[in-house]
Parts: sequence; structure tokens; C-alpha cells
Amino acid sequence: MQRAHKLLALLAATAMSCTPSDEAQTVDADLGEPRVAQMPTEAGDMPPAIVGNGGPLQGSDVHYIDGDGQTTGYIAVPEGDGPFPALVIIHEWNGLVDRVREVADDFAAEGYVTLAADLYGGQVGNDAEENIALMNAATEDMSSVVSNLNAAVRLLRARSDVSGSVGAMGWCFGGGIALSFGLDGDDHEATAIFYGRLVDDPEVLASMDHEVYGTFASLDSGPAPEQVQAFETALRAAGIPNDLHIYDAVNHGFWLRIDQDVEARAAAGLDAWQRLKAYLSRTLR
Repeated sequence: MQRAHKLLALLAATAMSCTPSDEAQTVDADLGEPRVAQMPTEAGDMPPAIVGNGGPLQGSDVHYIDGDGQTTGYIAVPEGDGPFPALVIIHEWNGLVDRVREVADDFAAEGYVTLAADLYGGQVGNDAEENIALMNAATEDMSSVVSNLNAAVRLLRARSDVSGSVGAMGWCFGGGIALSFGLDGDDHEATAIFYGRLVDDPEVLASMDHEVYGTFASLDSGPAPEQVQAFETALRAAGIPNDLHIYDAVNHGFWLRIDQDVEARAAAGLDAWQRLKAYLSRTLR
């Protein structure tokens, strides 16, 4: 318990850079919900959303916390009977926007039932001031953030078309939250971090029970390369397998928006995607 309190305090202090039911009922996947055709990317291709080619949304909104009608996630489900592995994806500091929903569709096309979580109660920020206010409000009680994501995992595991294997991933604010959830949330099988808040205490990291994926940028200051290296050292000291990489000549936020600077970001983005696909395959399939 002391370890958990230490981590929650650490993450709550970095916000500037609805409790669900404990009982899960089996959910029949054949609910007439929209489905996404399975079309995994081929070698040399990236998912359409991150290069600015996301199409019309193919999933649906979902209220996944009992008694909470404001928290509105987005679920994208592959065509077919499954069972499929599942993912919870966690938004950046501005909230659950369409770019993140489009990424959920892309993961469904890869064969994952994907739930984009909502940590802001249906709100999104329109500028830095609003984003910071939303982050501060969300992380004031980190146990509520973990409970939110626990509810997302329960919803996925309760589906008849989910295999039971669930991973979590996020970007920036969401990357740090994914790490927190990997340490303090209900058991799941994968944690993927894109330039999120890190922990460099092996004693805290020792509670992680699965391999960790991480993509970072050499030009970033949050986290800076030396912070990533300290994280990797701590993971190794804790005996946690990991696949971390710092990409040259790119900055914070590069992977989710390759289209903002294709020349600088495309090669790094493709390599990060290939690593991510391999990681999710070996941890969830």
C-alpha cells in the first residue's frame, strides 16, 4: 500500500507536464453495434489515423462506468466472431478527440477490440489553459483515474468476443497514466507508453508483471532522453522486460501526428509502429 500511495502522489504532482461496479456481467457481443473490417497494415504502412488519413468514425460511444452518464468512451470492434485481444487507449492532455477515436478504429482493423477511455467526463480542452485545468481535475484523485480504467478493462473482459487479454496504451498525459495503471490497476497484460511521465524507482516498478513498451523522442524535454534512460535502468533493476527506444530528430507528440511533419517523422513513426505491432502480438495474442 505504501508503494501505491507513493506512485499516486508522484503522478498527481505531475499533472502540469464514478467508481464502477465490482461485478462484471458477460456482455453478448452481437448487439448490432458497428464493426470495423479487419485490414491489418502491411509492411511499410502505418495506420491511417496517425498520418492524417483517418476516415469516418466506425465505432460507437459507450458509457462504461456504472451510474456515470458523462464519462463517454468510444469502442471499435473488429468484424468476425473472435475472440479478439483488447486494448484500452488513453488520450492526451486535451481529452478524447476524434484523432484518438480514429486510432481506435485502426486498432480494430488490426484485430483488437479497442476502447478509447475518457478521463475528463466528456470534456475536451481547446487550448493549453483548458488542457491543464482538465489534467489537474482528473489527477486530483488518482484512485478515480485507476478506477475509471479498471471499469474499461472489466467491460472489455466481459464481452463474449474478447479473449481475456487486455493491454493499455497512451500518449503524453495518457502515457504516464498507462504506466500508473500498469502498476496500480487491475491485472492486464501489456503497457505501451508514448512519451509519458516516467518512474525511476525500481521498488515502485517491481509491481509491474509484464513487459513494457516505450517510444520517446530525442528532442523532447518531458520526458528528456536522460529520464528515459533512468526509467530503463530502473526497469532492468526491477527485472521488468522492456522494449524502449528514443528516436532521433523528432520531438514530443510526433507519433500520433506524423502528418504534421512527414519528412522528419515518417521513418521514426513507422519503426515505432512495427515495434508496437510486434509487442502487442507477443503480449496479447
